[in-house]
Amino acid sequence: MPKKTFFNLPKEKKESLIQAAMKEFSRVPLSEASISNIINDAGIPRGSFYQYFEDKEDIFFFLLDDEFKRSSEKFMSIIAENNGDLFDSFIVFFRYLITDPYSHEKRKFFRNIFLNMNYKVENAMSRNMIKENNLNRYSEIVSLINKEKLNVANEREMNHVMKIMVGVMRRNIIEKFANDLSCDEAVENYTFEIALLKKGLYKEIDK
Repeated sequence: MPKKTFFNLPKEKKESLIQAAMKEFSRVPLSEASISNIINDAGIPRGSFYQYFEDKEDIFFFLLDDEFKRSSEKFMSIIAENNGDLFDSFIVFFRYLITDPYSHEKRKFFRNIFLNMNYKVENAMSRNMIKENNLNRYSEIVSLINKEKLNVANEREMNHVMKIMVGVMRRNIIEKFANDLSCDEAVENYTFEIALLKKGLYKEIDK
């Protein structure tokens, strides 16, 4: 996470550094990103960068955490708009993630994240879920879900349902970017898989 000196910066300087980092991580994945490009674009000395962040991973995961918070808030509003229907909400949210009117740069940032997913990135996403503030947000999300429509017996099952839903969504986002699918194609594929989950995959056979 950023050092205290970063948060003490004037808003304009913070935004300049954030935008410079976003530009670099949109250009290339984290492993290929250059601090030199970030500081040159932000117009700050290298020494100043290290007063604000430990390294390029530090500022990358700061950006990732910020986007996680925005996405969580959007998902909550979608659930509320869809009367707590978990499946409909995930489909609307999926479409939002792949068609949201982000800047071209931010779309490339997300593309680089999903196409270069590794243990560190996936682990950071998992850690995000267990941070105190995000746990509170997660609890709020679950409270908005209409559980009467779900075959879920307890909180543990609900947690695993959410993990499954997120996992399926993540894989479909990767597939969209990897295969250069149109938004409509990606949504159609995702909706089909959600329908399978909703229907259930095990067929009871009468004996």
